[in-house]
Amino acid sequence: MRIGELSRRSGVSARMLRHYDELGLVRPGDRSSAGYREYSETDLARLFQVETLRTLGLSLREIGQALEQPAASPAALLAALIARTRERIAREQALLTRLRQLDDAGPDDWEQVLSVLELLSGLTSPSAGRRQLAALDPATVGDVSDALVEALHRETDPNVAGALRWALARRGGAVTAVVEDLVGPDAERRRTAAGLLVEVPPAVAADHSYRAALLAALDDPDPLVRRDVATAAVAAGMDDDAVVDVLVALIVDGVADVAAAESLAVLADDPDRTAAVTGRLVAELSGARPPVRSRVAQALGELPGAAATDALSDLRNDPDDAVRYTARYLLDQR
Repeated sequence: MRIGELSRRSGVSARMLRHYDELGLVRPGDRSSAGYREYSETDLARLFQVETLRTLGLSLREIGQALEQPAASPAALLAALIARTRERIAREQALLTRLRQLDDAGPDDWEQVLSVLELLSGLTSPSAGRRQLAALDPATVGDVSDALVEALHRETDPNVAGALRWALARRGGAVTAVVEDLVGPDAERRRTAAGLLVEVPPAVAADHSYRAALLAALDDPDPLVRRDVATAAVAAGMDDDAVVDVLVALIVDGVADVAAAESLAVLADDPDRTAAVTGRLVAELSGARPPVRSRVAQALGELPGAAATDALSDLRNDPDDAVRYTARYLLDQR
């Protein structure tokens, strides 16, 4: 068959077939007396092999090597292909993310597009100083909360991370931008999200969706997430029993017990909640080991009211020296 027929049967253009001939990939088995290329069924099978290998992303040079050395192991070549494909997917994913961030910002004109792109570029800069300036830039238009959250998850510099948290809180985008992360499978992302929620301004803290997100995250398996979520709940004026239970459990378990005690003290400042908060904490003393009793005593020292004083008075006679001394010291301070 001549080149035109081969092109029709294979779907490969005549121009590409000539290129394959020049490279030695698919050469016609014969030529006519007039010099026309004559291809055989074997040549057609070879052409299909070339096209099949091209679907894997092999270069024409690599295809030639593979076909000329059929006994060679394909492992190294496949490994290189996998690495190249991963790099390409990562580049495409980064582009898709940037396009989505740009679309979320909802720019009205190309000047705003350029403004958002400048911010996104700044947030991915290798310079910590430039990343911090980008986070603190008040001029960027549109909703860029998702971009700021992603930058916060990547950030390793504490100063830049602080600037990003401030920027998110100031923009009021903290809730919608981190709720998915707060209930996601990645513990580090949940920690970052919970730490961000602690810093939201009062106007955002009063939002129903914000409070619902906090309540949903109170049973997180990570104690550091529970700490920040409970702290944020107290800061938002939430006094639900679930919040108290989490704070008491943190004290009992010795995880961020000082911060938990301070948050309990904020709740107990409300006269209507003092007795309930104190009673919930005192209940943990029964049958507790000395370290737990000591932490509970220290937490009781933060609480107002006669009930906390009475509990500390009882602990002055505790069989454990550390618990007794702690209780006596705290009573002297009241």
